[in-house]
Amino acid sequence: MAKRSEYDARHLSVLEGLEAVRKRPGMYIGSTDSRGLMHCLWEIIDNSVDEALAGYASTITVTLHPDDSVEVTDDGRGIPVDVEPRTGLSGLEVVFTKLHAGGKFGGGSYNAVGGLHGVGASVVNALSARLDARVTRGGKVHQMSFRRGEPGTFAGSTANPDAEFSPAAEGSPVEVVGKAKRGATGTTIRYWADRHIFTPDARFDDEELSNRARQTAFLIPGLRLTVRDLRGETPSEEVFQYDGGISEFVDFLSTDSAVTDIWRIQGHGSFTERVPVIGEDGRSHMEDVERDCEVDIALRWGIGYDSTVRSFVNIIATPKGGTHLTGFEQALLKTFRKTVEANARRLKAGNDKLEKDDVLAGLTAVVTVRIAEPQFEGQTKEILGTSAARQIVSKVVEKQLAQRLNSTKRGDKQQSTAVLEKVVSEMKSRISARMHKETQRRKNALENSSMPAKLVECRSKGVENTELFIVEGDSALGTAKLARSSDYQALLPIRGKILNVQKASVSDMLSNTECAALLQVIGAGSGRTFDLDAARYGKVVLMTDADVDGAHIRTLLLTLFFRYMRPMIEAGRVFAAVPPLHRVEVIHPGRKANEVRYTYSETELNRLLAHLESEGLRYKEPIQRYKGLGEMDADQLSETTMDPAHRSLRRIRVADAEAAERVFDLLMGSVVAPRKDFIIEGSKALDRERIDA
Repeated sequence: MAKRSEYDARHLSVLEGLEAVRKRPGMYIGSTDSRGLMHCLWEIIDNSVDEALAGYASTITVTLHPDDSVEVTDDGRGIPVDVEPRTGLSGLEVVFTKLHAGGKFGGGSYNAVGGLHGVGASVVNALSARLDARVTRGGKVHQMSFRRGEPGTFAGSTANPDAEFSPAAEGSPVEVVGKAKRGATGTTIRYWADRHIFTPDARFDDEELSNRARQTAFLIPGLRLTVRDLRGETPSEEVFQYDGGISEFVDFLSTDSAVTDIWRIQGHGSFTERVPVIGEDGRSHMEDVERDCEVDIALRWGIGYDSTVRSFVNIIATPKGGTHLTGFEQALLKTFRKTVEANARRLKAGNDKLEKDDVLAGLTAVVTVRIAEPQFEGQTKEILGTSAARQIVSKVVEKQLAQRLNSTKRGDKQQSTAVLEKVVSEMKSRISARMHKETQRRKNALENSSMPAKLVECRSKGVENTELFIVEGDSALGTAKLARSSDYQALLPIRGKILNVQKASVSDMLSNTECAALLQVIGAGSGRTFDLDAARYGKVVLMTDADVDGAHIRTLLLTLFFRYMRPMIEAGRVFAAVPPLHRVEVIHPGRKANEVRYTYSETELNRLLAHLESEGLRYKEPIQRYKGLGEMDADQLSETTMDPAHRSLRRIRVADAEAAERVFDLLMGSVVAPRKDFIIEGSKALDRERIDA
């Protein structure tokens, strides 16, 4: 029998002060990798941002130094340096050494803030090899240094975390290191993250820092936020300042053409919250407190189907949403359902009900609320938990959005009609996609095919190796039928140039014969409901003529895929065939058979002819120039364009979705002027000899 181990009070560990933070850092910052390192930086930045949010700071500067330290400076009021009566310590020491201490617990110093648990600065201090805090206040410059959370003094005049350190005596005063101009205030925090705590590969993310700084500048109009990076050979500096607030933020986030202008919804509400309050006797008791909740939302709809919704509480991002976002989405759906039902006949909406995704399609929105002492889930503040926020946000949005949608003003009425038609079109598209999904499965012996009659199907039932060739015209179809491998290659002919879906509505796209046939054949739905796993073919190959019309048709097809079947492109399953332009028959003397060579450009043809001349070889004239796929016979088409052993395919990729969105909007969108400028600018580099006329 195993011996029972002893377990009594002497085996219990008591972690005091900041020891708990160093022992279990993940509990406070989430992780000890780059994400946790960035979270520490946000804690310091957010303290400065709270000063700006309260109206006391107008500039914040973040500096990344070459010695792996980071510095945050603001022109706020400065951390208090006088003695805190309960602890007998200076306010500066209390803020950086005591957990759950600060000016954000209802003492009247702040109303709505991002940092509210009082552990941010002290946690960063505990996880830093060195932290220097410099406060300008009362005509003096005060300074205090810490090593791994312990106050003291570092030897030497150069800031170095490895310098000799002397712990301070208990209750030591803050050191005065200089004088300040009259009225000048502010705080500078510089710290070196403790590499014994963080993983060796933990690094500050430059892009994330810039995005967060830009976001903060959008959320606090007029705030000037500077990010300096002194680590590389060439120092860099970015300055962010936006006076338009979240309206500018929505404009920045929007990538597609607008259906509506940017609408602003603002309001407030109050609620009663029961919270623990510490009385004068030091005891805690429950008390009802009246809270205010300010709501500020900017939103607009675009022609796309992707939605971008950012939510914030006291300018702190809540990427996983919370009660405020729930209230916003509920109000959107409820208001649009009411309005569509009231105008069902005019909008031809039928009896179907809108779903949330129908309303969110093409929406770009920034949802912000300001609440004193909001309830978050965890120190990372990713989800708002204050239940009253849902109802307040819902009421504000429902009331003002209904007024906007039912407005009789000319401009408002046009935009309202446009967005209502878009939402109804999204609903019809979703219903059509669901019906397609249910009925368009690969045929087998027990079920009939509902595929278009012009589809030339392949025999294979497996998706992985099958290919769908979209061919231009019936003449090319006839040749492709003979050239294909019927085991795994299917053919779908299209007549001429399909609809430009960048300009058209969803309903116009679905009613277009060629577009509808293509969606039906691929069988995975469209837009937001597109299901890549349901696609009936492993590859889709666009096989158009090697001329201007063929290039235009290919562009129209790619626009359809990008707009409504983007996951196919993102998965690398859409290709463009590369048919040859020329066929050169090289004459060999004697009994040796003539050799056929294909070229794919004028440059390649000239290079081949020069090589043949240098070798003393002749070729048949005239050289055959293919104007279209129909001019090839089946053997030639198979060898050059369809046979995997010899063909070349161009894979269509989207490395940057936002950049691609802008290009499609420029080249295929409804606004003509930017496209005209693009063509005129590009014409300067055009070689007239390359024009095939």
